[in-house]
Amino acid sequence: MTKNDSQQDAVRNSVQTEKNAMDFYLLGAKNMKDDNARKTFELLAREEREHAEQFYRIYKGSELPPFDEFINAPPAKGGDWLTDLEKILMSGFNERKAMELAMEKEQMLAESLQEMAEKIQDPAVRAVYEANAKSTRHHYEVIESEYARLMGMVHETDIDIYVRE
Repeated sequence: MTKNDSQQDAVRNSVQTEKNAMDFYLLGAKNMKDDNARKTFELLAREEREHAEQFYRIYKGSELPPFDEFINAPPAKGGDWLTDLEKILMSGFNERKAMELAMEKEQMLAESLQEMAEKIQDPAVRAVYEANAKSTRHHYEVIESEYARLMGMVHETDIDIYVRE
């Protein structure tokens, strides 16, 4: 296997990971009772779809079907994103558990994407990994903010008010 084959395998795996994340957020959103939490997961699902498409565009292999067919296919069996969410669904779903899991997954994914970016020589491919790592870190922040709201914690925009008083 050549270095390019290895890179394309990584890209193909990244396309699948982003689809798994999208499916995770879509399923999570369907189970959310809180409107803002549901909207947050729907937003993240759309962004994960965009990430999958970015990776798909730089994928040069032939193992994947056309993007729309791939992205609209049923969720992959055995993917860790959905497997972990299904455990929460079976044990009594709630927004707090789903968001805690989402933050954990996003943090691990951001680290993984950044590590991959550092190993890739091709500047165009590296740029896609770096952009997705940055966006994934932002996903963590979005979920963290929504989690704080949901849990009744002080929102980051209110911190200055509390510090001054």
